[in-house]
Amino acid sequence: MDRSSVVVVGAGIAGVACAVELTRAGVPVQVRERGHVRGGRMASKRFQGRPADIGAAYFTATDPDFAALVEQWRAAGLVREWTDTFRAYDRSGNREVAGPMRFAAPGGLRSLVEHLAGTVPVTVDRLVLSVEPGPIVDGEPCAAVALAMPGPQAALLLDPALTDATRVVQAQRWSPSLAAVLRFPHRRWSGFRGAFVNEHPVLNLVCDDGDRRGDAAPVLVAHTVPEFAAGHLAQPTGAGPAIEQAVRDLLGLPEQAVDVHVHRWTYAKPTSAAGAATHHLDADGIGLAGDAFGKPRVQSAWRSGRDLGRALAARLA
Repeated sequence: MDRSSVVVVGAGIAGVACAVELTRAGVPVQVRERGHVRGGRMASKRFQGRPADIGAAYFTATDPDFAALVEQWRAAGLVREWTDTFRAYDRSGNREVAGPMRFAAPGGLRSLVEHLAGTVPVTVDRLVLSVEPGPIVDGEPCAAVALAMPGPQAALLLDPALTDATRVVQAQRWSPSLAAVLRFPHRRWSGFRGAFVNEHPVLNLVCDDGDRRGDAAPVLVAHTVPEFAAGHLAQPTGAGPAIEQAVRDLLGLPEQAVDVHVHRWTYAKPTSAAGAATHHLDADGIGLAGDAFGKPRVQSAWRSGRDLGRALAARLA
């Protein structure tokens, strides 16, 4: 590894946004991703050739700079306006709830991270084991390192002597979730785009994947509450029948799903705020980025990575 390179660990949207800024500034960068693909929690998985989003369900754009990026994606045909109205279910019934415009990606949200990465070098299936003062990544010195991942995962890599970075990640709190893709033989629902589910023992959010993708496929994606997910992290597939039944009960669906795929997110959502900072960068050249620095949104993760990339480029100039 070139000592002048910045190593970015994690190829979700925060890590990729960080790497893009460094590349624009002329700083050599390497992105290392332990998974098989780029995207992080903007995850999409194909079922019979069709993508379904199993991580983030959608995104909104209120930051002007992020909105400009979204417009680029839209001009390229990568995103579409989905809906500004969801249903809200609770014990008293259901009602429509208006909100901001939610964007979706016909090719899956992961396609946006891949597009943003462009020619930035990303090495997948590359597990990083340690980050030490120097900074040193897996025994190799580098110019700086950016950890773009949930705090509990970053804590496993950091040397305890890195008091600033370690303190920041140890202060983060995260909740789990399960995401279930339910493929049905027919569309037995209409006028349904998505729903927030309140006061429910299993469900938190249900989205019509055929509607958000624009192909009318009979596919729903359900996200569970943390308490239910916590009891099924060891065997997530075992939660499939309970999730399917909960969705069918909620929407009054007469038919069983032809297929249920359950994905585990041990660290799905940050539940503790990191203050006003959009990222962390300590004196040792160890940076942290992600949606824990702000509201748990795609936009927050992108802005965090971008700002860390700019801070690193300024320090190394």
